[in-house]
Amino acid sequence: MLSWSLVFFALALIAGVLGFAGLAGSAAGVAKLLLGIFALLFVASVLLGRRARPLGR
Repeated sequence: MLSWSLVFFALALIAGVLGFAGLAGSAAGVAKLLLGIFALLFVASVLLGRRARPLGR
């Protein structure tokens, strides 16, 4: 689960850089939305990943 959180975080950073730096000015709104979604997923994944315990151990 931590690997997915890192993937989401990397995608959020890429979307943010492309959207906020003016390279993709028309997609800035989408980049902001994706940044928010991926940041929330990253935080949720980190928090829930720490609490999860493997079954059978």
